[in-house]
Amino acid sequence: MTEVPNTLLGKVMTVLNAFGADDDELGFAELGRRTGLSKATLHRLLGDLVEVRLLDRGTRGYRLGGHLFQLGIRASVERRLVEVSTPYLEDLYERTHETVHLGITEGHDVVYVAKIGGHRQTPTPSRLGGRMPLHASAIGKALLAHSPAPLRTSVLSGPLERRTPRTIATPGMLRRQLATIRETGVAYEFEESRVGLCCVASPVLDRDGAVVAAVSVAGPTTRFDPRAHAASVHAAATGIALTLIRRAGLTASQ
Repeated sequence: MTEVPNTLLGKVMTVLNAFGADDDELGFAELGRRTGLSKATLHRLLGDLVEVRLLDRGTRGYRLGGHLFQLGIRASVERRLVEVSTPYLEDLYERTHETVHLGITEGHDVVYVAKIGGHRQTPTPSRLGGRMPLHASAIGKALLAHSPAPLRTSVLSGPLERRTPRTIATPGMLRRQLATIRETGVAYEFEESRVGLCCVASPVLDRDGAVVAAVSVAGPTTRFDPRAHAASVHAAATGIALTLIRRAGLTASQ
C-alpha cells in the first residue's frame, strides 16, 4: 500500500484503503487494527465519512459508500469523454488557432475538462478543472440551454453574477438567448466572461438529446469573429456526440 501523509486527508485515505477487494463490511476494531489510528481519531473520521457518504454504516460495521461509486463512474465517464473529444478539439484548434475548450455541467457552473491553446492564445478566465457560472460564457450557455428544465429554472431564478459590464444579468434576456440556442445549436459570448474576449460554443448531446458536454472556441475581439467559426464548432460537437453514441452502442452489444 502506498504510504500516505500524516494529515487529515492522509488519515481519511488510510481508512478508505483499509478495505480490501473482498471486504464487505469491517467493524470498528478491525479498522482500528488495520489503520493504526487511535480510537478517538478513528471514531471521528468514521462519523465524518458516513456523513458525506464515503462510507455507509452496516449491521456489522462499515462499508465503502455509494458516493465513492458515483465518483468513480464520473471519473470514468469524463476520462472517456476527453479521450473521444481530443481529436475533434485538436482539429478545431488547427482550423482556428484559438483557444478550444471542452466543458461539462456541475451545479450552476461549467467545469473545463479540456483546453487547447497555442503560443498566441489570448488570456481567458478558464483553466483546466476551473469553473465559470453557466450564464456568463458561451460554453456555459450551450450547456444550460440543453439542460433539464429544473436546472434552467434554478439558474434563472437566482442572482446572475455580473462578470463584466456585458454579462447577461437579467433573467428575461438570458431566457430568450437560451431559447435561440436550443433552436440553432450554437451559443455566442461577446465579452461576457472577460473584457476583450468573444466565444462560440455548441453542445454535445446524447442519443436522447440530453446534454453531455459542450465545445467552444474563444479568441480576442480584435481578431476573432465567433460567427465565422460556428459551423466548425457545431461540426466538432456533433462528431464527438456521434462517436460517443457509437461507442456506447458497441459496448452495449458486447
